[in-house]
Amino acid sequence: MKASALTTHVLDTAAGAPAAGVRVELYRIEAGGAVKVAERVTNADGRTDAPLLTAADFVTGRYELRFHIGAHFGGAGFLDVVPIALRLEEGQGHYHVPLLCSPWSYATYRGS
Repeated sequence: MKASALTTHVLDTAAGAPAAGVRVELYRIEAGGAVKVAERVTNADGRTDAPLLTAADFVTGRYELRFHIGAHFGGAGFLDVVPIALRLEEGQGHYHVPLLCSPWSYATYRGS
C-alpha cells in the first residue's frame, strides 16, 4: 500500500510567478462540521515548508483546502478565499493539489 500525504503549491498566473505568503488552511469535514487540521503559509517558491498532511497524520475522508489569495493580490480583484473540496483515501499515494490563480480566476488539479 502506498503511503499517502498532502502537499500544495500556489502559482500566481497574472504575474507568472510563485505566490509567496498565501495562507492555506486544511479542514477535515466531519458529521459535526469542519475541523481545522493544518494551516501553512507559502514560501518564496509558492510551496509550504511542510506537508499539510503527512503519512503519519493521514486519515481517509472529506477535506477542504482554503487558499486565502485575496491578501496576496492586495485585496484587489474578485477572489478572496478559494475553497477546494476533496476526498482523500489512504493508500492512494501522494496527493499534490496545485492552485493556479489570478485575482479573477483559478484552476486546480491532482498533481504528483
